[in-house]
Amino acid sequence: MKLEKILDKLNSFEKNSFLKIIDGILAGNPKNAKSVDKILSDSSRDLKNMDNINVAKVFSLVEDEFAAYIKDEFENTTSQLDILTDIISRDGNCIMKQDWFARLYEKELMILDKKLKIFKDSIEDEKSEISEQKRRDYKVYRACLETSYLNDDQNNQERKVTIDEQSILLTLSNQLGLSQDEVKLINYLIVPVQKVEIDTVINELKSLGVSFYAKKTSTVYVADEVVRLLRKVRGKEVADKFFRRALRLLREPQINLICKQHRLDWRLPLDQKIKEIINEGISFSRVLMEDVHKEGTKVTDKKKFINDLCDKGLKISPPLKGTLIEEKTANLIKYFEDIEKDEKVGISVDGYDKMLGEMGKVLTGLNKQLKNEFELQDENVLKSTYLLDYNIKPQDVLEIATEKELESFCQLKEIKTRGDLIQNILDAYKDAENLYLENYENIGFRNLSSLKENGIIIKEADLGIKFEELTKKIFTLLGFNIDERLRKKLNTSKDKIDILINLGNNDLMLIECKTIKESGYNKFSSVSRQLKAYAQLAKSNDHKVIKSLLVAPDFSDDFIKDCGLEYELNLSLITASSLIKILEGFKNSKHRKFPHNLLMRDVLIQEERVLKAIEK
Repeated sequence: MKLEKILDKLNSFEKNSFLKIIDGILAGNPKNAKSVDKILSDSSRDLKNMDNINVAKVFSLVEDEFAAYIKDEFENTTSQLDILTDIISRDGNCIMKQDWFARLYEKELMILDKKLKIFKDSIEDEKSEISEQKRRDYKVYRACLETSYLNDDQNNQERKVTIDEQSILLTLSNQLGLSQDEVKLINYLIVPVQKVEIDTVINELKSLGVSFYAKKTSTVYVADEVVRLLRKVRGKEVADKFFRRALRLLREPQINLICKQHRLDWRLPLDQKIKEIINEGISFSRVLMEDVHKEGTKVTDKKKFINDLCDKGLKISPPLKGTLIEEKTANLIKYFEDIEKDEKVGISVDGYDKMLGEMGKVLTGLNKQLKNEFELQDENVLKSTYLLDYNIKPQDVLEIATEKELESFCQLKEIKTRGDLIQNILDAYKDAENLYLENYENIGFRNLSSLKENGIIIKEADLGIKFEELTKKIFTLLGFNIDERLRKKLNTSKDKIDILINLGNNDLMLIECKTIKESGYNKFSSVSRQLKAYAQLAKSNDHKVIKSLLVAPDFSDDFIKDCGLEYELNLSLITASSLIKILEGFKNSKHRKFPHNLLMRDVLIQEERVLKAIEK
């Protein structure tokens, strides 16, 4: 979930710790100080009084300084921040109820305890499966860490690993090829881990500014922007789902090579081996540049492997730049970062919902697979809005299913099985949005039976929001500038504009959406009060409303008459059927942007006159 959306869910007290840390960073004159000052001067100088959009903007400008601050917190080896960070930065753990977080924390400690016993024995036992070279590497790192941690005793100071020492240890671990998990195990051989109460854990994370806690719902939130930073601090170059995407394109012998390099059981089933590699915290770049190759592999062959993975396997277009293997790998990591930051779903949200619904019926184990893979708490997770809050997109879901399951699903739904099954399924669900647009009038009339007959299953409570979303989509397709940021800025807890079109030069067009069960919308007095309040809201923020539109499936004669007598609002009415017909006519016209003056004249907009005008 994005930072802005999380902040919208919290009260001022629950944001305090995070805002204090950002304030501290701002006081230190960050590198983007001028850009931050512009945002602050355009709004309140006090972060606490700023709207959440601007707080998120400020954070994006100080991300590097925030990451440096988190790195400093890792200086104290006695802290469990590495364990906690590994939990909250995993896919699916950005939103957790307190009790669920407690279970994940206990589970993590139990797994760590078992691993420590096995790891300690394997280092000392010369007959273990670990090679002599690897045991030597572990002992070298352990000795260096022990010296760094215990050398404070000589000066009668508190035991800790300084930033300089941590930097040297990081270089050493990279040169020795140690995974993140191996480093963590050696750390806790020196400093035994102690279980802490979950309230203390949550308070620690909250005070560090890496998470938020909504007391009313007992929910822990970690913003997507912070998750990405935490991964970088822990040395994880890509999200687990992208690591899995790359590993699934490798041949099993290549997966086995990686396992043998990192003392993992190569005899496990393929999917389990991939999961173990990801959980081990092995460097993504090291896997591609070293671990996947046999000893003695030429650099040219390694380059060819990376190129084939990107071009043929991941089908990245245009091809990634980079002549050196290091450059190509770095650009692949950046490619995955950009995908993660991109808010686009890949298909429409409606198509995502339809895909999940149909896959859930055919692949009955998919819901459980998703819950297990992403450690999700809710019982039914096959909902697009729910999964998108966790930044889980359609392709991420499809990659959880096996190839056999995807093939059987395609056959049942008459989706082509040649080529890339995942892409075939995504293509098949790209047109779901058109299905909703085709039923735009039915949604406006709240006609559930007609919608069901046309293959649309939707709750009655969601019809108003869906009608508003589709209206917004139609005006976007007409070429209008739907200004969501300005709308959120103007909206108050009392007055909430449905759709705001920015015409430039501080001129606005406001659109109000209404659904009805019966024919003829007739509540003019309430609508006029709403629109007058919105116009006043815009005026107080130095904007002028030059036009107001009311979109509904139908209007009564009395409503049209009252609207004609209203002279303050410059209000016009348009029915859902007229609006959708105008859209179809616009698509076939020469215009790239709909001439908004055509909406300025009539009380009730007649699509015939508008269509004739845009045909000229």
